Amino acid sequence: MKKALLAIFLVALMGLSVVASGCIGGGSSTTSSSPSQSSSSQSTQAKKAIAIVYDVGGRGDLSFNDMAYLGVSKAAKDFNLQLTELQSNSADDYLTNLETLAKQKKYLVIVAVGFMMNDAVEAVSKKYPDQKFILIDGDVYDRPNVMTVKFKENEGSALVGALAGLIAANDNKDKVGIVLGMEIPVLYKFEAGYRFGIKWAEDYYKNKTGKDVNIDVLYQYTGSFGDPAKGKAAAQAQLQQGAWVIYQVAGGTGLGVFDAVADYLDSHGKKMGPPFAIGVDSAQDWIKPGVIIASMMKRVDLGVYNGIKAALNGTFKGGKVELGLKEGGVKVSTIDDVMAMFNSLPKDTQQEKLKKLGFNSTEELRQYLENTRKQVPDWIWQAVDKLQQEIISGQIKVPAPTTKDGIEKVRNAKTWQEMEQLAG
Repeated sequence: MKKALLAIFLVALMGLSVVASGCIGGGSSTTSSSPSQSSSSQSTQAKKAIAIVYDVGGRGDLSFNDMAYLGVSKAAKDFNLQLTELQSNSADDYLTNLETLAKQKKYLVIVAVGFMMNDAVEAVSKKYPDQKFILIDGDVYDRPNVMTVKFKENEGSALVGALAGLIAANDNKDKVGIVLGMEIPVLYKFEAGYRFGIKWAEDYYKNKTGKDVNIDVLYQYTGSFGDPAKGKAAAQAQLQQGAWVIYQVAGGTGLGVFDAVADYLDSHGKKMGPPFAIGVDSAQDWIKPGVIIASMMKRVDLGVYNGIKAALNGTFKGGKVELGLKEGGVKVSTIDDVMAMFNSLPKDTQQEKLKKLGFNSTEELRQYLENTRKQVPDWIWQAVDKLQQEIISGQIKVPAPTTKDGIEKVRNAKTWQEMEQLAG
């Protein structure tokens, strides 16, 4: 499917009535592949515009960058702001893109998407101290003009880890997988949370059934967020080794994980898992109905939207803002999250998508998603809810390592209790 169409579906998920090439708020949205292509209106009033710089992988990844777009586009629409977008084709573009925007001195806020822009934001924010920045997943905490929004991916990943572990244990399987993008600190948090949830699942399953289980975690960092072929190859290898559930944490690369699981099911004469894939960042279940059992939603859109709103109402502060389960920053997708997209799509677009999926109505799609989840016993979903409440209450703490040494300690831990000791 073309990126443009995929982007339209994501926009609809937030109930927006605009697309990337359309009019947002009070001005026009311009997507550029290089700074020289930016063509923001010269008549835009000062501080009535916002801008965003995407990480490599960019729009259409159905994941991290697209969730950031949902936040800025909704803010532009709600607050009547012009939106300018710049795409980073490589890491060399970060500094240039950010400075190109900052020197115009017209933007209320510039959003920088991703940890990889950390150094560029730090440098440009010092050079332009009057320009406000929202940095997603970075660690710039000492600049009064930089709001760094972070997420407790470890908490949300613990929930899908528990889901994966219990599905595997219940089906007498002993392996699950996780396919990741670049090996960077934020992805260690995903991996650690997933491992924690799996160990918690082993303990929960033993208490429930009296049976000992030991579930191995197959993992691979692909080094990319925009190469579905790499994601597919990694997932195929894990499936061949016996992985029963695979969590994709690789942006656009992770789309290949869904293809691999779908191909596996097809080769075994099945339309619905297990084995299953687990999505990430957005409610990705709709991409491959029957293949994706749930998604770990990372509400980048919420963090971006709230940061822009703070800049508008004068409450913007530099430093770290962190969103976890308690704040609604991470969650396990529900069927309502998925169907919200379809309910807000134009009728003709709905019909086109339904036809490609082989459904005659949105109700058929919903029923199919519900039937997919029914492949997993209710007690497993209830167990995941139990873990969620214990994390929110503070009864259980999930480790969140951001160093190689830290993730190695989690990998070597034998129980979730040992892992919890690493949470500090």
